[in-house]
Amino acid sequence: MTIAAYIKQNKPILNVYFTAGYPELGDTGRTVLALQREGVQMIEVGMPYSDPMADGETIQNSSAHAIKNGMTIELLFSQLSEIKSEVNIPLVFMGYLNQWMQFGKEKFLIEAKKAGIGALIIPDLPLDVYETEYKELVEKHGLSMSFLITPNTSNERIKKAAKLSSAFLYVVSQSSITGTSAGVSMEQLAYFKRINDLSLEIPRLIGFGISDAESFNQACQYADGAIIGSAFIKALQRDNLEPSISTFIKSILETSR
Repeated sequence: MTIAAYIKQNKPILNVYFTAGYPELGDTGRTVLALQREGVQMIEVGMPYSDPMADGETIQNSSAHAIKNGMTIELLFSQLSEIKSEVNIPLVFMGYLNQWMQFGKEKFLIEAKKAGIGALIIPDLPLDVYETEYKELVEKHGLSMSFLITPNTSNERIKKAAKLSSAFLYVVSQSSITGTSAGVSMEQLAYFKRINDLSLEIPRLIGFGISDAESFNQACQYADGAIIGSAFIKALQRDNLEPSISTFIKSILETSR
């Protein structure tokens, strides 16, 4: 089953982002399995990067901490491969083009697939560059892509991003970095309605500013699910990892299902 089909079958989707190697270097696998156990339907694994363009202070700090811990792309592939047989929900990589290019364009895709990754989110990969230089290779290795749109994205560009997205369309709820606001404003609701009026075929997940059950439920009224990142990372407790994950996810899902 493709990720797009999975989303349509299991919506509303709760997709949780976390930074690999945070709080501790060996927490990647524990976090994935704990999230799955608590009922999260999709997980966005952040590849720690020193110069992110879309991440706010919380995720930037977690990335810096993970890098200091010793996290690398090679180690991340190894950690995910170790738990691959236990994971039965989609895993998505969130990272940046330089990480992909430095690892090796095709080698990265091969290792990602072997580690159980189903899709990629690369915010700084231009649509036209993907279409001409990466799309064929991504499809060759059985991976999907998700592109981001914002309130400032034109309808024409939204349609192109939707066409090139094969997993889901990442609907950025605000024109800013992650973790800068909470809740859903009237302007954002109008933006979500504008997207719905385009009758796009690809599933849509809303991210940025989704932090609690209320904002999650609101977002799910206008999309196939939502993505929570910064709020989850803030909730992680280094010495009490699994319980802190359980408490946070229950706070989202107990009033959502």
